Amino acid sequence: QVQVAESGGGLVQAGDSLRLSCATSKLSFRLYSMGWFRQAPGKEREFVAACNGDGGDTTYADFVKGRFTISRDNPRNTVYLQMNTLQPEDTAVYYCAARLGRTRMMEYEYQFWGQGTQVTVSS
Repeated sequence: QVQVAESGGGLVQAGDSLRLSCATSKLSFRLYSMGWFRQAPGKEREFVAACNGDGGDTTYADFVKGRFTISRDNPRNTVYLQMNTLQPEDTAVYYCAARLGRTRMMEYEYQFWGQGTQVTVSS
């Protein structure tokens, strides 16, 4: 059974950085694009970033461009989300997801999901 597990969330202050990790297992990792999504309290889940199987093609939501970086370590079957200059509006549960093939921004196009990790940014 495919497993996707996020880690690295926590409570930080505005302006701080965090790096989220997403480890996968039982997945032909190189064949899968990986995406990060987030869901703030009372809001819909939204796309944050995605990268293709070799990490060479990345896509970001406008609100994180220049602050967040997605990367992956294929031998470790892990994808990362480096988040810099965090703001209170970045507070959300962050989810990692995998989809076979090209990167996409719509959550329904992702087949496997983790349970999420909470990121809280205080002002």
